[in-house]
Amino acid sequence: MGDMFRSEKMALCQLYIQPEAAYASIAELGESGCVQFRDLNDQINSFQRKYVNEVRRCDEMERRVRYIENQLRKDEIKMPELDPDQEPSAPNPREIIDLEAQLEKTENELREMSANGASLHANFRHMQELKSVLENTEGFFSDQEVINLDSNRQTEGDDPTAVQAGAQRGQLAFVAGVIKLERFFSFERMLWRISRGNIFLRRNDISGLCEDEETGRQVLKTVFVAFFQGEQLKQRVKKVCTGYHADVYPCPSSAVERADMIRDVNTRLEDLKMVLNQSADHRNRVLSSAAKHLARWTIMVKKMKAIYHILNYFNPDVTGKCLIGEGWVPVRDLPTVQQALSRGSKLSESSIPAFMNVISTNEQPPTFTRTNKFTSGFQNLIDSYGMASYREVNPALYTCITFPFLFAVMFGDMGHALILVAFASWLIIKERQLASIKEEIFNIFFGGRYIILLMGLFSLYTGLIYNDVFSKSMNIFGSGWQNQYNTSTVTDENIEYLTMRPNISNFKTYPLGMDPVWQLADNKIIFLNTFKMKLSIVFGVLHMIFGVCMSVVNFIHYKKYASIFLEFLPQILFLLLLFGYMVFMMFYKWIVYNDSSLDQSLSPGCAPSILILFINMMLFGNQEPLEGCKEYMFEGQELLQTIFVVVAIICIPWMLLGKPLYIKAKRPKNLPAPNQTVVAPAGGHGHGGDDEPMSEIFIQQAIHTIEYVLSTISHTASYLRLWALSLAHAQLSEVLWNMIFSMGFIFDSYIGCIVIFLTFGAWSGLTVGILVLIEGLSAFLHTLRLHWVEFMSKFYEGAGYAFAPFSFKQILEDEGEG
Repeated sequence: MGDMFRSEKMALCQLYIQPEAAYASIAELGESGCVQFRDLNDQINSFQRKYVNEVRRCDEMERRVRYIENQLRKDEIKMPELDPDQEPSAPNPREIIDLEAQLEKTENELREMSANGASLHANFRHMQELKSVLENTEGFFSDQEVINLDSNRQTEGDDPTAVQAGAQRGQLAFVAGVIKLERFFSFERMLWRISRGNIFLRRNDISGLCEDEETGRQVLKTVFVAFFQGEQLKQRVKKVCTGYHADVYPCPSSAVERADMIRDVNTRLEDLKMVLNQSADHRNRVLSSAAKHLARWTIMVKKMKAIYHILNYFNPDVTGKCLIGEGWVPVRDLPTVQQALSRGSKLSESSIPAFMNVISTNEQPPTFTRTNKFTSGFQNLIDSYGMASYREVNPALYTCITFPFLFAVMFGDMGHALILVAFASWLIIKERQLASIKEEIFNIFFGGRYIILLMGLFSLYTGLIYNDVFSKSMNIFGSGWQNQYNTSTVTDENIEYLTMRPNISNFKTYPLGMDPVWQLADNKIIFLNTFKMKLSIVFGVLHMIFGVCMSVVNFIHYKKYASIFLEFLPQILFLLLLFGYMVFMMFYKWIVYNDSSLDQSLSPGCAPSILILFINMMLFGNQEPLEGCKEYMFEGQELLQTIFVVVAIICIPWMLLGKPLYIKAKRPKNLPAPNQTVVAPAGGHGHGGDDEPMSEIFIQQAIHTIEYVLSTISHTASYLRLWALSLAHAQLSEVLWNMIFSMGFIFDSYIGCIVIFLTFGAWSGLTVGILVLIEGLSAFLHTLRLHWVEFMSKFYEGAGYAFAPFSFKQILEDEGEG
């Protein structure tokens, strides 16, 4: 957790690597994932770099891997998952040649089998359709033929008489084929139009589904025979068949010839089936063999391509015998990088070892915060707002506690919290199995499993304080209230409400949390309303004070000691003297005013309103107290409030003019010309560079001052969302209980059990869906806003950029998500 206080120190390093050892050295650095390389050839076109041919070679291998993967997916062959412990390293040059040859051989073999298989399937389909034509046209010809018709001029009739009549009028030709059933009716109309009704068309639907040669899907087809007269009409019919994608097949008119042809077709179909089965078995063996190695091939190709991509960032020296690269490295990982370079030189058997130099620079380094699976979720919440500036205080460290706590203030119900804890515990216990799921919405919950766990645990605590379990209270320690009225008073029909004075009815303080007697009180909502509203203001002011104090840590780190007196001091005074004082009045009123006081002015009826006191304090106004009461809570309060307001008002010009005047006094008189650029030091925080005009500094400081003064008021009011959502959550939970679940309590007999059994499903579903999911998401978003806006705006600049090291692990994870 100490690593999260601020980002790690970074060093800009120069790497000197021999060309023969470059590949192995970068491979080792990719495995370690410690270097963010800089592109030293950003002015050079991608196609003119040294290793562009190797990158193209990797692209070609990637294409072949994708082709093999598509073939596996087409045949529904699953690739065995690769054990993370067996992940292959980047291939050496000899392995690259073998891998390339293996991929080329597998691709060529699959392409050849695909081409042959497509041809065989087409032949098999045509044979099946020819068989259907021969079998389904049997009824279209006469049994007693009196005219010999060849395949080019074939005559058909509905009966022998029609055939003979057709023969007497002249020879009839016919065309037989197969067409999709959905196209037949349009096809029939087209033939009728081009022949002016001089075509006789017969059809017979093929039973079952046939393969569509265009899409490969199963469709309905029909056999047709078109009878006509004349060679010119025959050519027109064939053109229409071509336009409608109808397959035309030879069909003899003689029954004997058709029978012989059917026997021949059946023989060829059997031969094709055998060849197709053998081809499918061979293809399955090739794909199964490729599936065993494809995961390894994919990783090896990706690593190899990433290495050559990084090598294109390097510059050759003047002699061309050394490659020079630059990159950001965490200072803690410098020994790791040096060891990786040594291993790379040793693996490539280079005579000259690679070495690394740390160079100084004025450039701002990237921000790198080392996290684990517990802290990464909280760090992602902060990074979503903005990446921290280099070495800036990291809010994620404190968010690990403040985020689930503020969420729990709004979500305080032990029953609902147990649901969150159970869900998060399941995600954590099963995280090894669930990590492989790639569903986007689920991955959001899975990535925040530890956040959900802490939110549930903190909600258990606040639910215990609120004494709220599915809108009901627990009487663990025994109520501290007792009824002091006699039986006649309680049973009197004329008395609707009875008041229980704390001085008489309350004999002890409930040890932990809310006394369960408030469940029976008619003024329960009024009491909780006041309690939670003041609680939210207290937490809000403390949260903002902590945020302002964190700015001191940044000022000390960046050696801006003057900002402590010119920015932090007036800001904290303004916040404490106004809203910190308001919190003090809340506690003072709670302690001093009680029902056991003998002084009437300190009785609960004389307790002044904190809001009215605060408004009068800001406006220097007064209000007449009630008879026997005092306007102020203690002696000298009016004078003290006047001093606080005056000092707070003085803090405004202090914030507005202090820093600009200090910068002006410290700025040298011989400023650079307006067209000259002065490089700001690395890790700068805030404004006020030496090259910035004073007018800009005054304007920026005025904006910041106005923003802080107004935001102090608005942000304090913004924390009232803790009160509003907590009250809404509790009331909605109570409504669900009273309107749905408690319906079974109306009945005294066994009917009540049945009703409870039926209503429990609806109540539990609505509880999980509305109170846990929707209300939980709402509380999560409000908590996120309180951290991003109200808390982090007091000290967090967030103007940095993320450290993105060259890491094989990250590359493969990004590819997997893609």
